[in-house]
Amino acid sequence: MAATYPSESMSTRHAHRRGQFILQTVGVTSMMTDRGNFVIPPGHGLWIPAGIVHQSRAWGDVEAQTIYIEPDHVPRYPATCRVIRASMLLEALMDEAVRMPVHYDEDGRDGQLVDLLLGEIGRMPEVSLHVPIPLDPRLARICEAVLADTSSDLTLDDWADRSGMSRRTLTRLFRRETGQSFSAWRQRVRLLEALARLGAGESVTNVALDVGYDSPSAFTAMFRRELGAAPRRYLRWADQEIVLR
Repeated sequence: MAATYPSESMSTRHAHRRGQFILQTVGVTSMMTDRGNFVIPPGHGLWIPAGIVHQSRAWGDVEAQTIYIEPDHVPRYPATCRVIRASMLLEALMDEAVRMPVHYDEDGRDGQLVDLLLGEIGRMPEVSLHVPIPLDPRLARICEAVLADTSSDLTLDDWADRSGMSRRTLTRLFRRETGQSFSAWRQRVRLLEALARLGAGESVTNVALDVGYDSPSAFTAMFRRELGAAPRRYLRWADQEIVLR
């Protein structure tokens, strides 16, 4: 199906009996699961395995295309959520798929396109646009609080006091469960928050200052270093400007 969602809309927490692949075409969506928070910019997709509880939030007006895949037809997809960068072929195949009838001819052209689509999803490179959520409930509560207020300047010692742990214990557990330090994890959270807000149409200057950078140029340098392109190019703003002429 193809669908549009208004800015700031949120789904309820839910799961599907089938696997779900979402291709973002306009705007940015964030997806929260029990194991991580994922951000999907335009030209990217998110694979959600069957049974994974998730909740979406639209940053700006969003357009997306979705397919659902029976568990016994998933071609060796991972058992965890993953964000991928979509190829032009994948985008074209998704556009064809959402135009098909629900009961398409599996032995005809539509079936061949779907087989090609499933294979193309599986071979797309994963993009690190997520932050993991630890299983330890104390750490999970800290992470949920940071995600709810990314501008919070509480220190590691503050969080340790609030959770009833020593700084050393919190540091050790956090790295063991997430593979990174708390400061690196929080920096990643702020990057994804910035990406989502930019996708909703906020200016680079406002976002850069709000997430703690001294200047837009410093923020842009960090963004390019982490994601490989400046914000405008990464979010395809230039492409949209060409289309509007």
